[in-house]
Amino acid sequence: MMGYRDAWAAQESAHAQVVAGGPERILIVEHPPVITFGRRGDVGGHLLASAEQLKTLGVELVHSDRGGDITFHGPGQVVAYPIVRLADHRLSVGAYVHRLESAVVALLADWGIAASTDPTAVGVWVRRGNIDAKICAIGVRIRKGVSLHGVALNVHTDLGYFNLIVPCGLAARPVTSVKELLGEQTATMLAAREDLFRHLARTLPLVTMPP
Repeated sequence: MMGYRDAWAAQESAHAQVVAGGPERILIVEHPPVITFGRRGDVGGHLLASAEQLKTLGVELVHSDRGGDITFHGPGQVVAYPIVRLADHRLSVGAYVHRLESAVVALLADWGIAASTDPTAVGVWVRRGNIDAKICAIGVRIRKGVSLHGVALNVHTDLGYFNLIVPCGLAARPVTSVKELLGEQTATMLAAREDLFRHLARTLPLVTMPP
């Protein structure tokens, strides 16, 4: 568990090392409740809660430099920040984002959840009734050819927090979690972190696999 700003600082430190030729890595964290805006986030229209509400609920508000709009991070959500050199692996930004999506889709398939991507909206989606619900948000930044930020997969996440925002600026599309879909069969957070790391490492592939 690490505060968003502390994790951002850790990313920046790792980023400087990777830019200088150091080993690539994937940081895996959970965050205390925080709402973040991307570089094109609509502060006025997509944040539905007042400053007083956020304070009462203990939700921090941070303006990030990642891509994308507004999202929520909190306990029960596995967040992965790959710090990798795209050129070394002949990846465009778009291809890199698709690799992240593919890793999450494969992970969810292992858990018995049929998920997909959407060419019109970045992230990973599952069918819920007649509409696709987002289960994983993705927002990245590439600076000096090295990635920052990454993916946020809702596992045991309290989905009530998403009522404070218009998630990713998509008003007509709900958010879901593994727990909402699988109930008591949902993986523990430790297992979720390990599984997400393995799938990212295999799909990118950029780091040494754990034993």
